[in-house]
Amino acid sequence: MGAMIDFVRPDGQPRRGYLAEASNPQAPAMVVLQEWWGLNNQIRGVADRLARAGYHALVPDLYGGKATVEAEEAHHLMEGLNFADAASQDIRGAVQVLKARGAPAVGVTGFCMGGALTVLSLCLVPEVDAGVIWYGMPPLEYVDAKQIKVPVLAHWALQDAFFPIAGVDALEEKLRVAAVTYQGHRYQANHAFANETAQGTSQLLPETIYDERATQTAWDRTFRFLGSALRS
Repeated sequence: MGAMIDFVRPDGQPRRGYLAEASNPQAPAMVVLQEWWGLNNQIRGVADRLARAGYHALVPDLYGGKATVEAEEAHHLMEGLNFADAASQDIRGAVQVLKARGAPAVGVTGFCMGGALTVLSLCLVPEVDAGVIWYGMPPLEYVDAKQIKVPVLAHWALQDAFFPIAGVDALEEKLRVAAVTYQGHRYQANHAFANETAQGTSQLLPETIYDERATQTAWDRTFRFLGSALRS
C-alpha cells in the first residue's frame, strides 16, 4: 500500500521511511514508531491501517535498514539507538516532512520502544499535535512533562513484564502535575498485545501475547481520540 520515501532531519542528515498515504491529500498524518524489531512488515501494516482510516502515516527507519526477529539482536539494535537524537532529529524530521507535504496536523504514535520514543517526542518535537503511546515509556528522569502541550492517549498492559504498571503510575502522576491533557487506559493483557505476530513463540518473546479484543478496543479509542485531536 505504501512506499519508501526520503526525507531530511532538522540537522540536514538524510533519512528514509515507509509512507502510507490516505486517499485525501489534505488528511492529517501520523508518525508511527517501531518496536525494537525494526521497520518490518508488522509496523508497515500499522501505517497501512492508519492510511485506510484516513491518516497519512510515515514510519521513520530508525535502524537505517536493519530489522530482526531475534530478541538478542533487537536488544542490541535498541541499545545502539540514541533515543534523544532519534526523537529530536529523526522523528521531528518525519513530522516536519508530513506538514511540508500538506498535512494540517500531525500526531506521533509508537509501540514498546516506539512508545518510549513517543513520550520523548512529545517533550522534544514542538511541531507535534497529539500523541498515542502503546505500552512503552522511557526512564522518568528523561521526561520533562512540562514541555508536553498537546493531548495524549496511552494504552498500558496490566501483565506487562517489561513496563510494570508501577512505572506507569509514576509517569501518569508526572503528567498530572504538569497538567497534561491525558487519557490512560489499562488492559488485562500482556506486553505487545496489539502486535498480531506476538504469539508467545520463540520467534518473538514468550512474554508478548497478542490480544485481539484488547487490540480492537484500543484502536477504537485511538481513532476517536485522533478524530478529536487532529481533525477538530
